[in-house]
Amino acid sequence: MADAGLHALPALLGADDPAIYTIHQSQGASPFLLLADHAGQQVPRALADLGLPQTELDRHIGWDIGIGGTTRALAERLDAWAIEQTYSRLLIDCNRPLVSPTLIPEVSDRTVVPGNAGLSPAQRQQRIDAIHAPYHARIDAELDARGDAERPTLLVMMHSFTPVMNGVERPWHAGVLYHQDTRFAHALLQALRDEGDLVVGDNEPYSVNSSSDYAVPVHGEGRGLVHVELEIRQDLIADEAGQQAWAERLARIFTALQPQLLAFG
Repeated sequence: MADAGLHALPALLGADDPAIYTIHQSQGASPFLLLADHAGQQVPRALADLGLPQTELDRHIGWDIGIGGTTRALAERLDAWAIEQTYSRLLIDCNRPLVSPTLIPEVSDRTVVPGNAGLSPAQRQQRIDAIHAPYHARIDAELDARGDAERPTLLVMMHSFTPVMNGVERPWHAGVLYHQDTRFAHALLQALRDEGDLVVGDNEPYSVNSSSDYAVPVHGEGRGLVHVELEIRQDLIADEAGQQAWAERLARIFTALQPQLLAFG
């Protein structure tokens, strides 16, 4: 019955809607591989911006502000394969397990999302099948290909965070996030702190676990890859100058860390 209901739904993505992801440096030679799960803020035309004004989709609840440009610039500097997800995290959050209550949030940072209210199981599954599943399948395919070719992979999940949440200012310029595997995280945390001009969070402003996150447990830990999740404060990368500056900094740090990280593998 669920399948019949799903087939009866109108198509979620139309001919005018953009592709669900963009690949950068598709032939990149670097061992680094970059994921930007929250890079985009698009909503399928059929869902009419989820009933929200553009000002809400432009906020941090709609996407990770600045991370797309930062990831593209970093990928170019490193010659690293990168994937940039196109659709808003309010449509479906591609860094959430399918059972997470925030996979398709009805409320985000006190904003009610009308287009997510009272979804049927078929409607939820449609978003999974249209966005979440093929996005992660593309990542899996790339990781499989690199594994088959015996190419080393250093996996970086790229994110950004709002400077103020629930009225509380966040002092960190960046945060290094991890779960059980600390190899990349501890090395990067030290390197960022050694810069001398940064306040760097150790599993702040978020921490990672298997019930709230997807990429680290599945693509990182699940494959035994050396990996890290990096958060950059959004006001620092809101414009191109900030994105380029952070890409330059990270490219320098990642390149310096590369021999140590490859030795872990």
